[in-house]
Amino acid sequence: MILKGRGGYKSMSQAKAKEMMDTQNVLVLDVREQAEYDSGHIAGARLLPVGTINAQSAAEIIPAKDAVVLVYCHSGNRSRKACAILARLGYTEVYEMGGITTWQYGVER
Repeated sequence: MILKGRGGYKSMSQAKAKEMMDTQNVLVLDVREQAEYDSGHIAGARLLPVGTINAQSAAEIIPAKDAVVLVYCHSGNRSRKACAILARLGYTEVYEMGGITTWQYGVER
């Protein structure tokens, strides 16, 4: 299920996010801090802490404004904020998928 968020981004269930990860070319973005990422993250996720997101840092990780980006954090608060920022920066396919605390598909360290 995909829902339209208030900040120009969309939200989706983690089951749908996992399906997209398995079948499409997507970028998974972890917006927590480095220590949190190091303690466990979704396989293949790129780190971009929410407090560091600006036009330059986003472009380094997500060069194409139309790339499909699945964003998560610890519980969902920072990921919503990050999605809103990315949408304001012109990214058009940004999806908020909640927090890693409810991710049921395994993590890597």
